[in-house]
Amino acid sequence: MPASIRHLLEMIRFSHTLFALPFALLSALMAWAANQHCTPPVAFRWQELAGILLCMAFARSAAMAFNRLADRRIDAFNPRTRNRHLPAGVLSAASVAWFTVVCSAGFVLSTLLFLPNRLPLYAAVPLLLFLFGYSFAKRYTWLSHFWLGAALMLAPLAAWVAVRGELASAPLLLGTAVLVWVAGFDIIYACQDVAFDQGAGLHSVPVALGVAGSLRVAALCHLGMVAVLAALPWAYGSFGTIYYVGVAAIAALLLYEHWLVRPDDLTRVNRAFFHVNAVVSLGLLAVGAVDLLV
Repeated sequence: MPASIRHLLEMIRFSHTLFALPFALLSALMAWAANQHCTPPVAFRWQELAGILLCMAFARSAAMAFNRLADRRIDAFNPRTRNRHLPAGVLSAASVAWFTVVCSAGFVLSTLLFLPNRLPLYAAVPLLLFLFGYSFAKRYTWLSHFWLGAALMLAPLAAWVAVRGELASAPLLLGTAVLVWVAGFDIIYACQDVAFDQGAGLHSVPVALGVAGSLRVAALCHLGMVAVLAALPWAYGSFGTIYYVGVAAIAALLLYEHWLVRPDDLTRVNRAFFHVNAVVSLGLLAVGAVDLLV
C-alpha cells in the first residue's frame, strides 16, 4: 500500500501543486485583508484555510490522475512519456480511476465540511468537469494551452469566492495573470513534442506555428502576465512598493526563462518549466504577503 501511494503521488507530480497553490493562497490572503475593512470586520477563520488547502490538493490530484488516464495510450507511443506509470504498467488503469474518484469526492466533501460559504459546493462538480475537459482539448484545438491556463486560473478565483462569497475585479486580474502565465510555459513545454504531436494528429501551438513562432507566443503571454500583475494594485489598493518590486523580479525571472530555451536548443526546458516557474509562484506569494502584513 505505501508503494502504491508513492507511485500515485509520483504519477500526479503532487509536488507541482505549488504552481497554482501560491496564487490561491495569495488571493485568499487578499480576501481576508479585504474582510478587515468590512463593517463590522470579518474575522479570519482557520477552517477556510484548511478548506482551500484540501480543495486545491484534491482537485489538482483528481485532474492530473484523470489526465493520465485519458492520455495513457498516447503516452505509450511518445518516447518522452512512455515510461510514465500507466503505460509502463507500474499502476493499473483501475487503481488510477479509483484514485480519481476518491480525490473528486474529497474535493466536494472539503467544500461541504470546511467552507461555510455554499458557493464553492455548488460550483464543485462543474469545476471538476472543466478540469477534466482539458485532457481532451489537444485532440481538437491548439487552444489547449489556454484551457490549462483557465483551469489554473480558477484557483485564485475560487479562493476569493470561498472567503468573500463573491467575485471581484482583483481576483479576476490575478486569475488572468495565472491564465497567460500557465499558457506561456505550457507552450514552451509542448515544444518538446512537436514532431510526435504532428505525427499523432494532436493540436498545439508548436504544431500550428513551429517552435520559433511558439516561443514568441509564449513570450507575449508572459509579457501579458507582467502587465496584468502591474495593473492589479489599481483594483486592489492595498499593494504598494514591495509588491511592485516583486513584479519586477518576476519579469526578470521570465526573461531568464526565455533565455534558457532557444528554438535550436530545448535541452533546458525542464529547468525553465519546473525551477523558474516554482520561484515565480512562490515569490509572488511571498512579496504579496509581506506587502499586506507589514
